Amino acid sequence: MSKTYTFTKEERLCNKRLIDQLFHNGSSFLCYPFKVSWLTATDPQPFPAQVLFAVSKKRYKRAVDRNLLKRRIREAYRLHKEEYLYSLCNEKDKRVIFSIGYIGKEIAPYDLIEKKMLKLLTQLSEQIAK
Repeated sequence: MSKTYTFTKEERLCNKRLIDQLFHNGSSFLCYPFKVSWLTATDPQPFPAQVLFAVSKKRYKRAVDRNLLKRRIREAYRLHKEEYLYSLCNEKDKRVIFSIGYIGKEIAPYDLIEKKMLKLLTQLSEQIAK
C-alpha cells in the first residue's frame, strides 16, 4: 500500500459531541510547544485518527498569526501521521480522537514545529499502545 499524504475533511474533528467528550473524559500530555488531549474513540470511524488543531486567540491576537501556526502544524501532521500514528492504530485496530493545542509563546519556525510533531506523534503512539 502506498503512503497517502492527504488531510481530508473526514480526518478533522468537527463533531461537537466528540469534542466535548474529548475535553471532559480524555487524557492529556504536554510536548512543548504543544498540549495534546486524546481519547480512544468508541464509534467506528473512516480514519484511524481524527484531529483538531487549536491556537489561542488570547495569546495570538491577529488571525494571520494563528492561521500561520495552524498551517505549519497541519503540514507537519499531514506528512508524518501515516508512519507514526496510522500504522500503529491499524495494527492495534484502534481509533483515536485528539486535539493539538499550540501553547508556545512565540511563532515557531516550521522545522522546529516538525521536529516537535514527530516527538508528539511518537509519544501519542506510546500512550495508545498501552
